Amino acid sequence: MPAQPLLLSLITDVFFSVQVENAARAGGYAWRNIARGAELEPDTPEGTARERSGPYRGEPLSGRGSVLVSRLVEWQPALILVELSSTAIPWAEWVAALKAGPATRRIPVVGFGPHTDLDLRALALDVGCDAVVANGRLATGLPNLIDKYARQRDAAGLAADCAGELSPLARNGLDLFNRGLYFEAHEALELAWMEETGSVRELYRGILQIAVAYLQITRLNYRGAMKMFLRLRQWLDPLPDACRGVDLAQLRQDALSARAAMEALGPGRLAEFDRGLLKPVRFQPTH
Repeated sequence: MPAQPLLLSLITDVFFSVQVENAARAGGYAWRNIARGAELEPDTPEGTARERSGPYRGEPLSGRGSVLVSRLVEWQPALILVELSSTAIPWAEWVAALKAGPATRRIPVVGFGPHTDLDLRALALDVGCDAVVANGRLATGLPNLIDKYARQRDAAGLAADCAGELSPLARNGLDLFNRGLYFEAHEALELAWMEETGSVRELYRGILQIAVAYLQITRLNYRGAMKMFLRLRQWLDPLPDACRGVDLAQLRQDALSARAAMEALGPGRLAEFDRGLLKPVRFQPTH
């Protein structure tokens, strides 16, 4: 889990990128910028075969759009800033792609552009930007914009919440998981998630999605497993390495190893997957 949250920018103009970099680093963020669409991989047949859901259902999703989404799953940025005037970045396509994906749609996106270009503003909001601001506001109020829109992690609150004990429903779900009863584990953990009111409920959500991913591997459903592997990062990554007695650091690594092995085989050879890689969850009482 990264020590610093990431601020990602899609900016071609050097003046703006320098401003964003300085504000990000001053605010305690890591910073990454993509200045041109060509920085991502070119379109692939696999990418062009995909389709969007939601308001862009049925429209092809380009390879670069799919690559961006896969990168965002790994990076999990706290905020994305988009230069709407850039013609070197296919930002409208990219924003629509990330907002259509369950694993990335919660990432806040703020666009900025000329205050007089109302059509550009309307397009940005239409494809999924959470807010659009004028260039002048970006230049004068970046720290406030970042504070307002970036996803904030309450590390102290999470640590305090994770210091508690597993609920009986969650413990039952983990027992089922460790017996390889992944469907039943999902059902029990979903009940635990619904019962929990604190932020630690995301622990249960993340583990139940690992259970579904493992279940789909046993059913040779590559696409279904990959969908779950991509979604679970947003729930488990913000949590401490130990939570409610669960060795979350090990669980994250086990899930990554299973995903890597699955991807190495590909959909056509999933029957060869080593099920010994479907590791149990390590957990113990906290008191």
